[in-house]
Amino acid sequence: MDISVVIPLLNEQESLTELHDWIAKIMQSNRFSYEIIFIDDGSTDGSWNIITKLSAKNPQVKGIRFLKNFGKSQALHAGFKTAKGQVVITMDADLQDNPDEIPELYNMITQDGFDLVSGWKKKRYDAVLTKNLPSKLFNWAARKTSGVNLNDFNCGLKAYNINVVKHIDVNGEMHRYIPVLSKNAGFSNIGEKVVQHQARKYGQTKFGMDRFIHGFLDLITIWFLSRFGRRPMHLFGALGFIMFAIGFAFAAYLGIDKLFLNPAGRLITQRPQFFIALVTMIIGTQFFVAGFLGEIILRNRQDKKRYLIQEKLNLA
Repeated sequence: MDISVVIPLLNEQESLTELHDWIAKIMQSNRFSYEIIFIDDGSTDGSWNIITKLSAKNPQVKGIRFLKNFGKSQALHAGFKTAKGQVVITMDADLQDNPDEIPELYNMITQDGFDLVSGWKKKRYDAVLTKNLPSKLFNWAARKTSGVNLNDFNCGLKAYNINVVKHIDVNGEMHRYIPVLSKNAGFSNIGEKVVQHQARKYGQTKFGMDRFIHGFLDLITIWFLSRFGRRPMHLFGALGFIMFAIGFAFAAYLGIDKLFLNPAGRLITQRPQFFIALVTMIIGTQFFVAGFLGEIILRNRQDKKRYLIQEKLNLA
């Protein structure tokens, strides 16, 4: 199979038929063998009924229906697990991503040898204050923190070599950082393509300003996991050593001062430096313990199911 198109969605019943017809037209005109995998992330409208009808009409349409809304990352994880195509294309279901980009994205993976190609919505049709400006700030911070030089981490239109999606684990809300996860997994040949962005035709966006707050928090998480995810003791041990050394130095100074320099002075426990030393050594010890616990958890971690599937279509 040439291409798997993975489409996570939530309450997008108005756009699904048009999106399917558009993708099918592109695939047939380019003679691609393909599958379209819709992941219904707990929709409460008629999205699943439409997916069922599309699957009955076109055997290349497959569907996964979650029992409730688990989030885009979990939907992509399920789609990646199911995908069989040589190239996996992800796009949103709201018609803001243009299926006409698929052939060139496919060629960039198969002919140019990229592991991953991320779309760049250079010209956007979103609100400036609520989406465009926060997105630019977010992308700048992501570039500086991750070392992956992309202009648009949030673009849903991406293409992957099948090996990439089978070797990365997308969980939490890490779908924004799939290029970073790919780089950390060893797939460092990452490209970017300017893609056409379209104004939303139906419904309303499912994301608000809170996604950027969550995005920056996830950015801190991905930075930590990238640098210290496999060696937490390197961070917590270093912090613990520094804190304990500072506290020990204060305690040593107080002891020397009391024994040799000023024996008739105040008791050590009456001096504020004593409490600084005590608290600092306790914090240092706690950092050490956190590092040891992190190492133990890392070595005993087991993969757990992150979503519950209610129905499947054509996945046999």
